[in-house]
Amino acid sequence: MRLLIVQHAGDYREAAQRLAEGGAETYYAQKYSVNTIAEIAKRVEDVTVLCFCTATAYNQVLPNGVRAIGAGFQRQLNTKHLINIIEAQNPNHLILRTSLPHILKCVVNKKIRTLAIFAESFQRKTLRKRAKYYFLSRLLNQNPIEWIANHNLNSCLSLQQIGVNPEKIIPWDWPPVITPESFPEKRLRRHEPPWHLLYVGILSEAKGIGDTLEAIAYLKAQGLSIKLKIAGIGETEYFVKKAETRQIQDSVDFLGLVSHHEVMQLMKNADLIIIPSRHTYPEGLPMTLYEALCTRTPIVASDHPMFNQVLQHQSNALIFPSGNSLALAACIETLVANPELYQTLSTAASATWERLQIPVKWGDLIQRWLNNSPDDRQWLFDHRLASGRYNSYPPVEQ
Repeated sequence: MRLLIVQHAGDYREAAQRLAEGGAETYYAQKYSVNTIAEIAKRVEDVTVLCFCTATAYNQVLPNGVRAIGAGFQRQLNTKHLINIIEAQNPNHLILRTSLPHILKCVVNKKIRTLAIFAESFQRKTLRKRAKYYFLSRLLNQNPIEWIANHNLNSCLSLQQIGVNPEKIIPWDWPPVITPESFPEKRLRRHEPPWHLLYVGILSEAKGIGDTLEAIAYLKAQGLSIKLKIAGIGETEYFVKKAETRQIQDSVDFLGLVSHHEVMQLMKNADLIIIPSRHTYPEGLPMTLYEALCTRTPIVASDHPMFNQVLQHQSNALIFPSGNSLALAACIETLVANPELYQTLSTAASATWERLQIPVKWGDLIQRWLNNSPDDRQWLFDHRLASGRYNSYPPVEQ
């Protein structure tokens, strides 16, 4: 078996080397995913991980037996070059972690047995998106694409909404590395502010960072003492300058990329966690949401469609209209002034986390598909979206 894993980002070589040297995980379940691929490499002829976005181009076999290829793209992708790399590996099994149409066409034309594993949503709110996803669904429904898995249920429902056959869709999740049992419920602090807010994720307008900075500026003008910590990388320089322009640089700390352990400590110590994604960002279900629920820290989130069956306003979070910085500020102001509501949200976190749990775990999904025994095929069939086990969930809004 020659297995090729194709992904847009997430430098496998860098992660494997760092973890082998005792370094920290930089995101949830990173060690689990690296080790899962390494275990597969022990029992098949060849396993290669191709990552599009890497600091440099490289091609080498790592000590754990996995061949890692970095395409070296940091901005614009050269899809012709990527397809040449895929063809040169001559895989007979392929795990596709990107929905790029050019790559999908290559897989279909080459008739390579493929498992697609996504962590994104597919929303048809514009004519352009509807046309794009019409052709995407036709590719995904082709025979070489045996299964299409997506992170948690709402993202799978969005696949069905764009026309992907629900008989081929499987919801998946990471194993629970942490749980709410590890953290106590919270109560609103009684001592003097500043109130400590936290954002974790990519720094971009689509993720709502600009909206969050505008909310902080408004709250500061109203006399509310706020300290926002931002953990993540992206358009950092742009947002640092924006904070300076709005004269809130003393209220915002840009922490850069931090370890997963540090993220959990930051969440534990925060008063509120902000998840402000705009509808234009193709969220699956961000791990920030899982981690916030585990630490039982109250959440202020946008009304992104992927959150709508998970978070309910004043029940387990405060919800504001995406892109509305004043509404975001109002939610923050309300929560830090209302100890009872604050405790209600913290108390609800554990039950919300429980409802999010999906039986199919990332590694098991891959192993079952590769094994391909009658029992394994039946297991995959039993966990498809059309199996009936997910019927109690209402459809996602588009």
